[in-house]
This record gives sequence, structure tokens and C-alpha cells, in this order.
Amino acid sequence: MFAINALILPLALGIDRIMGDPKTRFHPVALLGSFIGWWGRPDAWHPAIQRGAGVVMWFFTVTFFAIPFFLAEHYLPWALLLIVAPVLLKFCLAWRSLEEHARSVSEALSRDLGKGRQEAALMVSRETDHLSDEQVLSAAYESLSENLVDSIISPIFYFGLFGLAGAAVFRAANTMDAMLGYRDERERIGWFSARMDDLLNFIPARIAGVLLLMYFGVRGRFSPAYEAYRRDRWKRPGFNGGIPMAILAGGAGVQFEKPGMYLMGTPERSLKEGGQEIISAVRAVTVTFSLAVMMALIILGSMTIFTGI
Repeated sequence: MFAINALILPLALGIDRIMGDPKTRFHPVALLGSFIGWWGRPDAWHPAIQRGAGVVMWFFTVTFFAIPFFLAEHYLPWALLLIVAPVLLKFCLAWRSLEEHARSVSEALSRDLGKGRQEAALMVSRETDHLSDEQVLSAAYESLSENLVDSIISPIFYFGLFGLAGAAVFRAANTMDAMLGYRDERERIGWFSARMDDLLNFIPARIAGVLLLMYFGVRGRFSPAYEAYRRDRWKRPGFNGGIPMAILAGGAGVQFEKPGMYLMGTPERSLKEGGQEIISAVRAVTVTFSLAVMMALIILGSMTIFTGI
């Protein structure tokens, strides 16, 4: 199985680069979102049981979503699995679409500030109506930076450890956090989703941080990247998302700004000038980590064959 998974990963990434994320309500993650939206309404539960309901439904949702992935991995013939599994894994990650969303904001902004604000509003939860050009681009590239972990490194990490079911569990957990993990009327129903997302992203966020520092070291930008990491990673709420955001801002020589909340990085150049460097860094880290996981799976597969396990 290890050797097959080493083939599945690059095939899934290839499908992602070719197809991106088809915009259809029948996409498995879209269907998952509809299910979460159904049970995740605070008014569907009495306030006294919302916290407990959030825990029970978290476990039910990740199990329900992961079962088809588990069954495919363990019961399909290997030849058929090599066709089906890359598609299933692709559903759990989003690489091309992250770049497309950032570029769509930049392209819309080049035509009109209002259109740029509208595109940015599709990516972030913050109010965009009064953002400047640079703040609009910041919203887009902040989302890209944070989602390097959520949408690429973490699903690949859990696929490497636990196969398709591992990637599916993470994708379900991350989707629940994205929909419910807010300090508003959803806080009681979504508190467990938020905590589990923090836990599941803890190691992948730090892997991403190390790889980003290595990338900027090769580019001769280790010092500003590391300085931004030390200074700015705690400015964003939570203990994961600020790591890739701070390193990418410092390494690319740009500044991320969420008005009234935080500033990350040092504005050596504008985001219009430095945005491509962020995309290049995300690509390099994605490829590097994927190759590392593939090599680990190949080695484990060879050891399994050699030992007869």
C-alpha cells in the first residue's frame, strides 16, 4: 500500500494542476459543507446542549465523510485504485485554486478597486468595502499563505500517515472549522471544531514553516523571513496560521495588513510587486514536501517488502 500511495500523491497533484476545483454543488466537499450547514445551525439545538452536540457531530461528520475513502483504499483492486484514489485525494486538497483566487483578486483590482474588493470578499470573512488597493491584495495573499497549511501541507501529511481516510478526516475537520469556528452565535456549536483544527494543523504548520525558511534561505532571504517569524507569528489569532503568513511576508519583503488587527512583515515592496514571490514559495514548498512524503512512502514500502510484513 505504501508504494501505491507514493504513486497516488503525484497523480492527485497533477489532477489538481489540470482541473483545479470544479464549481459544482456535487463536489464532495460542497456536499460536506451542505451537511455541516444543516446540523451546524445554532438554532437547531438548545443552548444547553450545543457544546455537546458539536462534539458528537464532529465525530459523526468525519467518520461519515471518511468511510468512502477508507472503503476505496482497502477494497478496490490496486489497478482500479490507481484510477480512483488520485481523484479522491484531489478532493481533499486545493493547490491550483488557491493561486487562481489570489490572481483573480489581483486582476479584478487592476481593472477597478470595487471589483477587487468584491473578489477579496469571496476569499476572506473580513469587511472589504473600505479596503485600500494594498489591503485588498493583502487579504488575498494572507488567505493563500494561511491555506498553504490547510489546503496543501496538512492533507498531504495525513495522507502520508494514514492514507486516503486520513486526508478525508482532515478535510472534514478543516471544513467544519471554516464554517463553525467563529466567536459569534456559532461559538458553542463550533468550539470543538476549532480546537480540533488547531490540533490537527499543529505539526503541518511547523513543517511548512521550516520548509519556507529553507526556501527563503536558498533565495538569500532567510534573515528577514526568520525575523518576521519571530516578531509577527503571534499577531494573528491562533497558534498555526501566523507561522506561514509571517514567514511569507518577511521572506517576500511585503506587508500583510488586517486593518485594526495586525501588521505582518516589512513593506520593502508592494504586494503587487511581491505577490508572485509568495506564489513561487508556495509552489516550492508544495513540491518539496510532496517529494519528501513520496520518498518516505517508497522507503516504507521497500522495508515492508524486504521484511515480509
